[in-house]
Amino acid sequence: MELKTLTYLVVGASFLVYIGIAIWSKAADTGDFYVAGKHVHPVANGMATAADWMSAASFISMAGLIAFLGYDGSVYLMGWTGGYVLLALLLAPYLRKFGKFTVPEFIGERYESRIARIVAVICLVFISFTYVAGQMRGVGIVFSRFLEIPIGAGLVVGMSIVFVYAVLGGMKGITYTQIAQYCVLILAYTVPAIFIALQLTGVPVPQVAFGSEVRGENIYLLAKLNEVVTALGFSEYTSGTKSTIDVFAITLALMVGTAGLPHVIVRFFTVPRVRDARLSAGWALAFIGLLYLTAPAVGSMARLNLTETIQTGPVGDPAANLVYAERPDWFRTWESTGLLVFDDRNGDGRIQYYNDQNAEFAARASGFGWNGNELSVDPDIMVLANPEIAQLPSWVIALIAAGGIAAALSTAAGLLLVISASVSHDLLKGVFAPNISERRELLAGRISAGVAICIAGFLGYYPPAFVAQVVAFAFGLAAASLFPVILLGIFSIRVNTQGAIAGMLTGLVFTYGYIEVYKGLFLRWIGSPWINNVAENWIFGISPEGIGAIGMCLNFIVAISVSRMTAPPSQKVQELVERIRYPRDAATT
Repeated sequence: MELKTLTYLVVGASFLVYIGIAIWSKAADTGDFYVAGKHVHPVANGMATAADWMSAASFISMAGLIAFLGYDGSVYLMGWTGGYVLLALLLAPYLRKFGKFTVPEFIGERYESRIARIVAVICLVFISFTYVAGQMRGVGIVFSRFLEIPIGAGLVVGMSIVFVYAVLGGMKGITYTQIAQYCVLILAYTVPAIFIALQLTGVPVPQVAFGSEVRGENIYLLAKLNEVVTALGFSEYTSGTKSTIDVFAITLALMVGTAGLPHVIVRFFTVPRVRDARLSAGWALAFIGLLYLTAPAVGSMARLNLTETIQTGPVGDPAANLVYAERPDWFRTWESTGLLVFDDRNGDGRIQYYNDQNAEFAARASGFGWNGNELSVDPDIMVLANPEIAQLPSWVIALIAAGGIAAALSTAAGLLLVISASVSHDLLKGVFAPNISERRELLAGRISAGVAICIAGFLGYYPPAFVAQVVAFAFGLAAASLFPVILLGIFSIRVNTQGAIAGMLTGLVFTYGYIEVYKGLFLRWIGSPWINNVAENWIFGISPEGIGAIGMCLNFIVAISVSRMTAPPSQKVQELVERIRYPRDAATT
């Protein structure tokens, strides 16, 4: 069967499953819509949490980053998985003990302030829309390549599917849909990895193949990859180029950002008991580990396959470079998406692929008749293109398309529901119309979810960066704004309203401002050479992906300092903090 037809069938079947689940689990009240009635089993919640959290960045972009960054890509593995340890130990059981619907609701009640609740909503919306932009970009990439439709049309289809099960089913529908999506995405990720591991090393377990010898050659996979990439002027795959402080900052920002992500935190409000919140975090980490332990092998195998396809012999041999006119079908189809670009700089009709930023190698390459790197490869295509490069069966390629869409839609739905709950529950009912009926609140939640989906589609069509970078920014914003005030709200009796508001705003403004300066949006507006110089010289050598760690520290400092200079919280709040800090007393609630 033709690949396009098969992909339509596989993706279409998965969509029918998602819609069927949404109809079966339609939300009947606000409890179902916001927290799935608080009766989700911890294993099921762990699987849904894993799907909610393993976004397009995890499925599509992370292995692509590892493929090109090599050792430096390990920060994403350490940060995103380490965050779940923080979440399980420091937040999940305590927030479940609190027992409300949303993170802003906790902040508003803990700090006795509607203003604090509104600021928390603003932070949450910034984080969620930044994050959802990456998911919708992932949807567009998959649709444009595998279903061969324009990115805009693909986004409309993806938005429509999310609209059905997020607006109709709410958290209840999303939870059970995410369980199905997890099954799809984990199969789609691991099956191609097994096939390619067998091809390259003869070992069917990707994690073992990662450290095995290449089939028919007396050399280990990573050693061969080092040879191949360094021969083309790139850095050694197994050596790092990032500074120690940047690695530490990015890892820390991703860890605390994971623990502060609102769409992840709200999942722990859906289980029956406090101890189930801890169990959910443990199960989620186990389900996440299946993909994350596979990602390094997928990234390395993808980089080796791509490089050896383009460079088929010794560097410097003109006949070793792939003739553009003879490029394989996968190359042609990815070119049509604009994510793979060839520019024949020397007009010889062959693809020169090397690191022309390496001055020493570029000088040598000029002796080969090369005139600069001619191939641009977007990191986001590596996982999706890998099965095609390896010439795997069409059904495997169709499966990975369904998996990529499942990963993006599962997280997008969770984020959009959080945005919806913030508008309908935290702003409308919590601030502006406290006497609104449950029926009207549910209607407002569905309308706000629909509006949020439209905005998400726009952000997917005009994304600010590639998927994993956008998501890293979202984690940094969560680390700098929400995590400190949630943590202090649980463990500090002294931190008060003024401190929480000042801390959230400081962390959010600093981190978002730094990211904007880095992206150059602000620079183009004011045209200041001094600001431009700042953008080229990162603070303390910390990149924008890790600046959330500094924003977090500023949040802590400001929140604690302002609280010390102002009146302490009321006795009622102090008693609330004491009650929350002992979750074992509510094992049956």
